[in-house]
Amino acid sequence: MEPPKPSWTEILFPPRASEYAELMDPLYWYIHGVVFFFTILIFAAIVFLGWRYRRRKGHQTSTAVHGSLPLEILWSVVPLLIVMTMFFWGARVFYFGRSPPADAMEILVTGKQWMWRIQHPNGRREINTLHLPLGEPVKLTMISEDVIHSFYIPAFRQKADVLPGKYTYLWFTPTREGVFHLFCAEYCGTQHSLMRGTVRVMKPEEYAAWLVGDDTTEMAATPAEAGKRLFTELGCATCHSGVRGAIGPSLENVYGHEVLLADGSRVMADDNYLRESILAPGAKIVAGYSNRMPTFAGVVNETQLSQLIAYVKSLSSASAPPAEAPAAPPPPPEAPAPAPAAPARPAGAAPIEG
Repeated sequence: MEPPKPSWTEILFPPRASEYAELMDPLYWYIHGVVFFFTILIFAAIVFLGWRYRRRKGHQTSTAVHGSLPLEILWSVVPLLIVMTMFFWGARVFYFGRSPPADAMEILVTGKQWMWRIQHPNGRREINTLHLPLGEPVKLTMISEDVIHSFYIPAFRQKADVLPGKYTYLWFTPTREGVFHLFCAEYCGTQHSLMRGTVRVMKPEEYAAWLVGDDTTEMAATPAEAGKRLFTELGCATCHSGVRGAIGPSLENVYGHEVLLADGSRVMADDNYLRESILAPGAKIVAGYSNRMPTFAGVVNETQLSQLIAYVKSLSSASAPPAEAPAAPPPPPEAPAPAPAAPARPAGAAPIEG
């Protein structure tokens, strides 16, 4: 089912369907109102003054005007106040759009030529369609498998680039039921215009029923469950066992906290840090440990990376104290564990193609 055809009032300006849109639209109209007012004022002044003081036969040349300090202050201060109003108002809207609430539901989005692959918290997946509950904050964690894309929902007034090799985020609270357009707003290849979909906002109870599905719905594991299975299949638990003397640091209560590195600096353990640690483990080495972890680049795809990160996130809690690396290397165990071999692609870990 495609979104309904817009009314004549929505052809150039789509409906407002999120909290962010409620904040963005007044700012949008204020800026355009100021631009329209001064455009008309300036052009009217040009036409009037050009006609009023045109050169006419028999008229002497006017005397030179040496300036007016009050007038110069007026035309400097008034524009300054107007643009500063735009700045502070815009900053408020910007920071609101970049500050998702802690309890926002997280949905994983993977862009590839030329589709959107979406996975909900309970594991249910969909292609080019995004189901959302009305009135509940939602955070999208997005990444691309190939080129730069841009996730754009006009009715939400929200757009963010989806990049290869780096997670980006978008959040919103839907405020209107219905079916809305979803586009890729960044040219991504010959079939870019076909990379579109729909956003379906439904009542919370209807969304909960859809999320569970029926007897014919094929349900996948949740991202954290799939990540835990990958964690075991790839042999990660051998080194990151959490016991004293393990080859790698413990991953419990790491996400969302600062990690002390071997060079004495600290880094926040967020999604991009975990992703880098999986693909390029030598880039940032935790203090007290040597770089013995092989790279998993080419072994896991972006969907599987997101699942591994979801599992590591499930091992952390917001109230847990920051994970500190030991000040000195831990003593070796009685029987040192062998260094891990280069990872092999496990059964069931083949890339998931849309």
